[in-house]
Amino acid sequence: MPLLETLKMILKTFKLAIVLYASFWPMLSCADIGDDELLQRGEYLALAGNCHSCHTVEKNTFMAGGVPFETPFGRIYSTNITPDMATGIGAWTFEDFANSMRQGIRPDGTHLYPVFPYTSFAQLIDDDLLAIFTYLKSIPAITQSAPDNDLSFPFNIRQFLAIWKYLFLNEYVFEPDDTRPDSWNRGAYLVEALTHCGVCHSPRNFLGAEKRHSKMAGGAYSDKISGVGYRKWFAPNLTSAPTGLSLWSHEDTFSYLKTGRNSLVDSFGPMNEVIFNSTQHLDDQDLDAIALYLKSLPPIPVAESQPADRKTMGMGRTIYNLHCGTCHLPTGLGDPEMAPRLNQGSLVVQAQNPASLINVILYGPEEPRPPLPPKWLNPMDEFQYMLDDAEVAALATYIRNSWNNNAGLVTARQVAKQR
Repeated sequence: MPLLETLKMILKTFKLAIVLYASFWPMLSCADIGDDELLQRGEYLALAGNCHSCHTVEKNTFMAGGVPFETPFGRIYSTNITPDMATGIGAWTFEDFANSMRQGIRPDGTHLYPVFPYTSFAQLIDDDLLAIFTYLKSIPAITQSAPDNDLSFPFNIRQFLAIWKYLFLNEYVFEPDDTRPDSWNRGAYLVEALTHCGVCHSPRNFLGAEKRHSKMAGGAYSDKISGVGYRKWFAPNLTSAPTGLSLWSHEDTFSYLKTGRNSLVDSFGPMNEVIFNSTQHLDDQDLDAIALYLKSLPPIPVAESQPADRKTMGMGRTIYNLHCGTCHLPTGLGDPEMAPRLNQGSLVVQAQNPASLINVILYGPEEPRPPLPPKWLNPMDEFQYMLDDAEVAALATYIRNSWNNNAGLVTARQVAKQR
């Protein structure tokens, strides 16, 4: 072998050794925790962060990316976070990983779009970042590149994200509140950082950044409906506002996150992935801490909706009695065997934005897969072919303004946007 080729091979081997050493030296230096325990902790944290839902298209491509996200600026695909050397994070050092999680920066210095919630992950402590990194390095490597993003100008120019981050990214590690109990601080850390609830449950400004003064007060986003495509959804208010989480008890909140079901509602739609890929795997102590923290959030009032008129309410009452009253009852209280409660128990019914309720009426509540044990005798019908836009709007308006509900008018135009 020529001398030059030999030197090139030695240099490549030396570079690979440096990469591997830099990737694993933090783990090797972590003397107070065993490898198995670190891996288990990392897997638990990755479950809590719901990495699976955002980075897995099919079971045989676990964490290999390619999941599409529809945004007001275009479509963005998640990336490969398996330890593949070519298309994943196999060549990343721990510092590379930490920079991506806290600053949204790739090893080559390019910016990551904030669809990846580094605005929340920035608060993660070093030990948790290390555990997640260790776990991701242990899963099977899959060679798979994400499709190219499809973003409109100027949002397709990543360099502009430096300005966005200057305005909206607070890179600080979570600090416990000494005036609060440990369980509350644990819940705050999980909600604000790891499970990043505010990413969906907070309103956003015209540049796509969370509105900090309205954090957890409800947020609109796009997500898929099987057989239909992407539609707008609205994640409800999680503060203790009258139409928010004040409607649920601590036990209701805990049970919903643990099982997808509580005394009032069952999970449906986008929350299915959150619960069944993430929160159901958390231990009871952590779920209790999350419920404790969420129930402590002060109420954030939302803008008043347009009041319902008598004509719309009358039309809605007729449609409700014809199609819904048998199962949900004329009182809206539901029935343990027939249908869930609509009277002051559903955060979706009471939400400021009726998009999610409209989706349920049009397409039916998309159930978890695999399904929960049967609770209702019959699944809810879809009404997209039975009711026109004005009828769906009247029905939704009636439900949102009857009994103890007070959530405002729904218009035919809002329904048309969801079709």
